This record gives sequence, structure tokens and C-alpha cells, in this order.
Amino acid sequence: MARQLNQMQDWARETRITHGRVTVLAVLMVLVMLGLLYRYFSLQVVQNEEFRAQSDRNRIAVRTVAPTRGVIVDRSGNFLAVNQPSFTLAITPERAEDLDNVLITLSDLLGLTETDIELFKEARKRRRPLSPVPLKYRLNDKELAVIAVNKHVLSGVSVLSELTRHYPEGDLLGHALGYVGRIGIDDVDESEKEAYRGISHIGKVGLEAYYEDVLRGGLGVSRVETNARGVELDVIDRIEPVPGAELTLHLDIELQRVAAAAMGDMRGAVVALDPRTGGVLSAVSSPRYDPNKFVNGISFSDYAKLRDSRDAPLLNRVIQGQYPPASTIKPMLGLAGLNRDLITIDTAIPDPGYYQLPGDPRRYRDWILRVRGTGHAEEMNLRDSIAQSCDVYFYELANRFGIDALAESLDDFGIGSVTGVDLPSEKRGILPSSEWKRRVIGSSWYGGETLIVGIGQGYMLATPMQLAVATAALATRGTAFKPTFVAAVDGTSVEPEPLLNVSAETAYWDEVFAGMVDTVSSVRGTAFGMRSGLTYSVAGKTGTAQVVGIAQDATYDEEALSEYQRNHGWFIAFAPVENPEIVLAVLTENSGGGSSAYPVARAMLDYWMSRDE
Repeated sequence: MARQLNQMQDWARETRITHGRVTVLAVLMVLVMLGLLYRYFSLQVVQNEEFRAQSDRNRIAVRTVAPTRGVIVDRSGNFLAVNQPSFTLAITPERAEDLDNVLITLSDLLGLTETDIELFKEARKRRRPLSPVPLKYRLNDKELAVIAVNKHVLSGVSVLSELTRHYPEGDLLGHALGYVGRIGIDDVDESEKEAYRGISHIGKVGLEAYYEDVLRGGLGVSRVETNARGVELDVIDRIEPVPGAELTLHLDIELQRVAAAAMGDMRGAVVALDPRTGGVLSAVSSPRYDPNKFVNGISFSDYAKLRDSRDAPLLNRVIQGQYPPASTIKPMLGLAGLNRDLITIDTAIPDPGYYQLPGDPRRYRDWILRVRGTGHAEEMNLRDSIAQSCDVYFYELANRFGIDALAESLDDFGIGSVTGVDLPSEKRGILPSSEWKRRVIGSSWYGGETLIVGIGQGYMLATPMQLAVATAALATRGTAFKPTFVAAVDGTSVEPEPLLNVSAETAYWDEVFAGMVDTVSSVRGTAFGMRSGLTYSVAGKTGTAQVVGIAQDATYDEEALSEYQRNHGWFIAFAPVENPEIVLAVLTENSGGGSSAYPVARAMLDYWMSRDE
């Protein structure tokens, strides 16, 4: 009986335990269900937008769309910088099974250079994950066929169709236009990196660099659906990029061709301006280079040839070449001397062929002395001194000025100051003064140095662009505009910006003009050789810039000097004299003198004055 009672008690106990466990389990299940319901509510309602966005980011890729770079045309609408369709070899590193092996294989198949590999590695550092990185541009048909045949061993390799920059005129406009090149590590500031996302090239030099912001355009955005491997399946939506602006230049391509042909193999520079606007009609720096070689990376050997050449083809002599302006400053000094009452129109100065400072035995010779053994004439006035380039007259005038007043007068014409032309890296030259010498050289100024500066030699240096602007100030009787290549941006004209303002009496301008006209038309003028057959009026001035010093009793012997020690030649001019339409500054390096420069000007003037507008 007792045994049966214990069994009944054990059953009741087990029943209670079972019920308790069931109850606990039920409570736990309810709590779990409540937790799941809360989590579900939180995901589906409270955090719906956040997780939907995350899901879209996993499914939808945002791609930047590069804009089309703006084209550049000349004043007549001829294309100077365009975008050509081309095929580009690219690699997506994440999809390449063995990137190093792929690069080796491509090098064997296509003959890739070290430059190609290095530029690829630089570009890889700037790109987003799963974005193709350009390796080789402008693939030809043979290269495309090789890639297609070997596609099975080239994992991650793709061929992209895109636009690349091209310069139809080749080396004719290399220094003016500059070029674009692949973006390097130091080409874009941190603040600008987002603006260049998806863009592979940037303006490096020239107009391409100066107007980079307007030529580049604005990025577009494309949202595409992708699979788990990042492969694009469909385009969801797209915001089109803003194309770069079109630049219309003042430059005349035919005048540029004439200038380049006239320069031939000579080193030097040519600048032609429209004095009414400051527009650059032509700008030639010789020797030239082809900017197309730089667009997709120039080879080390080709670049070394350009960099190491003694002729410095990469130097833009128009704005970076600094030379003694020589006698080209004489019309400016003559006008300033009249303005300051240091001379009059009738002032006559004796010319024995040399000049001496009081108490100084040194003779400062006139160039004519080695030709005739005497001066130009017993006495010389301003008009004849400009036409015949009489050094003695301007030695005396410079002595009357003194160096500081002389410097002030030439500063009015922009000598020693940047012109502000729309090209990067312009040099300012040197306009010496007593203060300049103390600051730069650390010594006092001497009277003899003033005489040398008075004929454009010594410490004074100017660029061809500076002299073109100064000539424009002469041609317009006092007003010069800031030189500019660009006439319009997307059809909107660029307004001329005044730069110089020189005041003088009408009679003074007339006298200086008469001297410059006689330079070309008078039988004793230093540019009389260009007079034959002229059908329009020209005012000009020659100059011979000394490269090496000549001893007191020595004479200039060109044959005894090396090529690079010979004198430079200058010629400035404007035409027609009555209403100037064009001003020129021509420099020929180591050519012997101004007689080598004015034929270049004559060829350009003939074209310009005979063209049909």
C-alpha cells in the first residue's frame, strides 16, 4: 500500500515538474516571438530607409561619367584641338587573377613600355574599386586583334571606347596650345579630386592648362544595376555630364603657318598682336615640338631628346625667352625724352662714332664705327637716330635721363613686367635701376652702365611678348591692351582689358613715327632691305642684341664666334601706319642682327595686309 502511495506521489511530482517546464518554455517562446516581432518591426518600419539604402548600394553602383573636353578653334573656326574616338586598353585589378602576370603577358603581346606600366600604377592609386584603369591608349587594329585572340588568358582586361585629345596642326601650335596629359599624383589638389573622378587627363601647359577649368566641363553620374561580381546589368538612370566650353582664339592659323615658314630652322620667337584688342594673332616659338606625343605619355627617350637639346624646343620663347631688347627701345626712349624735356624735336647731337663720359677715357662705340670708321653724320636728330639706330644719340639721351628716370620711362611701356597674357609661367624680364642693382647684385650703379642700358643692352632683359605689347602702345599712340589668345568662350566674347596708357603730345608721336617709317623707307634706314615692293605703310625698328661682351679695342667678328655666341636679331613693326591693324615683334637667336628678323616680319605683313576679311 505504501509502495503504491509513493508511486502515485512520484507521478504527481513529475507532472508538476513537466507542467513547470512547459510553462517556462512557453514563456520563453512567447518572449522569443515578441523579440522577433520587434526586430521585424524595427527592420521593416523603423530602419526601413537605412537598410533599403544599404541594399541599393550593394545592388546599384554609382559611376561618374567623364565630360567631353571643350574644343579649341581659331578666329575662322578651324579646329586646333579636338577629341578623337579611340580604343583604350584597361585593366580592372580586382578581376585579374594575377595582375603581375597579366601585365607581363600584355607587355610581350603589345610591347608595353616602362612608362606605360608606371603611369598605370599611378592611375591605379586614384581610382575606385572595380573601376577599369587605363593602360594603353589609341589601340590600332592589329593590337585590337591580338587582345581579342588572347582574351582567354587576359583576365580583368577590357577594351574601352573613348575620346582622346588630338592636335591637328601638330608642332605648329605646340607652345601656344600646350597639351593635356595623364593625371599624375601631384596634378590635382585634395580639394579637386572629386571633380576629376573618372577623368584621366588634365591640361599640363599652354592654353590647355590656363583654361583647364572651362575646358574640363562637369562630371555626370550614372546609376547601374550590378550582380554580386560587380558586373553591370542595366542602367537605372543617368545625369549627363556638362561638356567643356569651346574656346575661340584670336589666332589666325594661316598667319601662324606664314610665320613658322619664315622662321624656318632659326631659333627665336614671333608675336603678332591686334593693337585694337590685344588679341594674339600669331605666336611662334622655334624650334617647335609636337604636343600629340605628350597626350598619352611620351617615351623616356623622346622626352630626353627634347629636354637635353641645346636648342631647348620645350622653352616657350614667346613668354619665357629673356633677351636684351637692344635698339628696339629707342623709339620709346625718344618719346620719353621729349615728354621729360630732355630733348626737343630739333635737338642735334654730335656723332663722331663714339661717346665719352666727362673725365672717363673709355669710348662707348656706335655700331656704325666698325662699318665706316666714322659716325652716322656730324650731327644727329631724333628722327634720323631712330631710323639709322644711332647709338651715340641714345648714349647722350640715357646720360641725361639717369638710370632711375630711364627705368621709370620704360616701365610705362611694360618693360620688366609680366603682360598677363593667358599662358602660364610667363617671365617678367629685367628692368634695371640703381635700387635693383643694390638689391640683386649688392653693388652701386655706375654711369657707364646707364649708357649701355640706353641702347637696350647690359642688365636689361625683355620677352618677345613684352616688346609686342610695347609696340602696340606705340602703334595706338599710348594705349595697349592685355594680350590674350582667347576671343570668346562658348560664343561669349572676352572684352579687351586696358594694360598700358602712355601720354604724349601729337607732335612727339609724329616724330617717333617718322623715325620708324624711315627705318623701312629711307635708304639709310636699318630695315631698308624690306622696302622693295611694299604696297602699304610700315613703321619698324631693328635691334641687335649682344650675347657676349666685346673688349674696348676689339671688333665683332661673327666668324670667330661659335653659333651660340653670335648676336640676336630683333625687329618690331606695325602696319598700316595710319590705322594700325597688326603689330609684330620678331626675335631671331644668334642670327647676327636685325637684318635676319625683318624678312620674317615682311612675310607676315604681306599675308595680313593682302588677306580677304
